[in-house]
Amino acid sequence: MTTAFNPASLLAVDSATDHSRGPASARVTVVEYGDFECPSCRQAQSALKIVLAHFGNDLRFVFRHFPLREVHPHAELAAEAAEAASAQHKFWQFHDLLFAHQLQLDEKHVRQYAKQAGLDMPRFANEMSDHVYLQRVREQIESGRRLGVRSTPTFYVNGSFCDVSFGLDHLHKVIDKALAESA
Repeated sequence: MTTAFNPASLLAVDSATDHSRGPASARVTVVEYGDFECPSCRQAQSALKIVLAHFGNDLRFVFRHFPLREVHPHAELAAEAAEAASAQHKFWQFHDLLFAHQLQLDEKHVRQYAKQAGLDMPRFANEMSDHVYLQRVREQIESGRRLGVRSTPTFYVNGSFCDVSFGLDHLHKVIDKALAESA
């Protein structure tokens, strides 16, 4: 007997491994599967900052890794580095640095960003050389694949897929609708 596929279980926020902004008590949760080397993901970050500010405590945003290794050769390295930064409580600062310098995500530059973020460099270097966080990145990739993610950014609003292929204003409208339904 096989267990039925339950997308909600894959989208449940895990405070131990997920990176989130906004309160856990928020009425709407947006989960993004993203790639630090993806130009569309970089563009989405500006809009997401506006969305987060607009909805305030009604919104929780979760970022998950989905590096498209076939087209973005440095994306998985960047995701691993972001996890190493997270272990030092600097995920969001590092996340922003990676997107700000998206065209330079090779190992040398990623080390420079780690220094810029004030990370403990010996610890960072050891964790990166031992690939301490690669399994976590790959687990997030696998959860995305099981959900049917094929491109980035991919968004889910309260567990439902949100198509942003025609612009991120659609994300804003879907969040508005989810808030209205939860009132």
